[in-house]
Amino acid sequence: MIIAIDFDGTICRSTFPRIEGAEIYAKEVINRLHEKGHYIIIWTCRTGQNLLDAVNWLLEEGILFDRVNDHNPENVAKYGDGGRKVYAHCYIDDKNLGGFPGWEAAEKMITEMEDIWKQGA
Repeated sequence: MIIAIDFDGTICRSTFPRIEGAEIYAKEVINRLHEKGHYIIIWTCRTGQNLLDAVNWLLEEGILFDRVNDHNPENVAKYGDGGRKVYAHCYIDDKNLGGFPGWEAAEKMITEMEDIWKQGA
């Protein structure tokens, strides 16, 4: 599955423009999802130096990802330009309706979605 994950308030526990550490279990869950073969896109409104700071922080923290604010190249090859909204099977964001449930709950929901996705893939 392609999973788009917001940075501020979802991976990083502080709010823009600060970077004050990871949300509890963010690194562990994101890295497990990546190691299971999920395609991780960091999906953020950050630009310029603020985006560079976030990417460097992710690299320093050892949080695995495949792209930043960009489409999976396989989808672009299949469907053409994807537009500005990054396509994903799942979006993880602290601004979800109902808020972010935390990384343990998110991992459980993604596992359930993955089972359904595999049946239809």
